[in-house]
Amino acid sequence: MFVLIVGGGKTGSHLAELLLAGGHRVAVIDRRPEIVELLRTQFPPEVVVSGDGADPKVLVGAGIKQADVLAAVTADDEDNLVVSTMARFEFAVRRVIARVNDPKNAWLFTRDMGVDVALNQADLMAKLIVEEMSIGDMMTLLKLRRGQYSLVEEKVDPKSPAVGKAVRDLDLPCDCVLAAIIRKGDLIIPRDDTVLQPIDEVLAIVRADQQAELNKLLSRP
Repeated sequence: MFVLIVGGGKTGSHLAELLLAGGHRVAVIDRRPEIVELLRTQFPPEVVVSGDGADPKVLVGAGIKQADVLAAVTADDEDNLVVSTMARFEFAVRRVIARVNDPKNAWLFTRDMGVDVALNQADLMAKLIVEEMSIGDMMTLLKLRRGQYSLVEEKVDPKSPAVGKAVRDLDLPCDCVLAAIIRKGDLIIPRDDTVLQPIDEVLAIVRADQQAELNKLLSRP
């Protein structure tokens, strides 16, 4: 996969590092000489592109016509929106991700403007805090289907109503499936007759609005 990143600050450079480590092709565009110089000390020459990411010629030179994903992660919302719109409607990039710096601008970052995923850091932090407060010891590992579902992990409390019950007898939420159980370091694929034991680590896929219900089943009454 080829990912074109516009914005070579801390967010952009860290993203590039992760993607390269994962074996993906990456190009990072930045117009600030000092940032470009720093990036060239961190990445191979072909990764770093000096120029304005809002300039179509710079985007073409960086390979936008071959890009599978464009990530606009500058510290300027206007730039991120311009780049996103151009990527989608002028260059037909299949996946466009944009960073939202000011939460007041979040309403602009929509699919009509070419943005598939808007990363509003303040909003994400607020939602994470609320989520952590509402679901106790449950940990969200991964969001799926634009946040409609989550892969979660939680330990079975010794006094939980689920202890000693087979999976088929658990009163699981209707949109929830147990994906795995980790018991004393061993990974167990749950079957209907698998019995939950205290301190089992349960991995489940559950609809977001049913996480609290699953937490209630696995935690102390």
